[in-house]
Amino acid sequence: MSLGEVRNWVFDMDGTLTVAVHDFAAIRLALDIPAEHDILTHLAALPADEAAAKHAWLLEHERDLAIASTAATGAVELVRELAERGCRLGILTRNARELAHVTLEAIGLADCFPVEHILGRDEAAPKPSPDGLLKIANAWGVAPGELVMVGDYRFDLDCGRAAGARTVLVNLPDNPWPELVDWHAADCRALKVMLG
Repeated sequence: MSLGEVRNWVFDMDGTLTVAVHDFAAIRLALDIPAEHDILTHLAALPADEAAAKHAWLLEHERDLAIASTAATGAVELVRELAERGCRLGILTRNARELAHVTLEAIGLADCFPVEHILGRDEAAPKPSPDGLLKIANAWGVAPGELVMVGDYRFDLDCGRAAGARTVLVNLPDNPWPELVDWHAADCRALKVMLG
């Protein structure tokens, strides 16, 4: 299958469709999470009261970032092109679904992603788990191999591989994970050109 033949596209959001702004080191510091720990995994292991308080702080912090989001190079043009071709479009993010919608509003793409096709950390187990991608494939009535997962980080690629989907790495000049990547584009503008 060539990239231009793909009809089912699932995007990571932060750093893929947007310019990456999360300072994960600062978030870990503010929430007293060890530097080597994954933030969501760490929060999931905390006692309920402490986890709830830290999740609330994280949500407010991320809301501020979402409102100020800017589109990544070529992201708007790429998504609009795919929408015009009649492709199905979804979002799988480790962020909250409501903030994904705020972010998409901020970058002018909210009309391209129906809310039921946006899965966040509360609708599915967070990437690298394939849970969200499998839920989207099921909702769309397609085999996971008919999906592409587009992202800018290893979690996106691991998720895609675990689900049996194709993977696209964007917004990194080099490909540090060639064994996990089916297609690599320097940015979304280059990815749009690859569609042919």
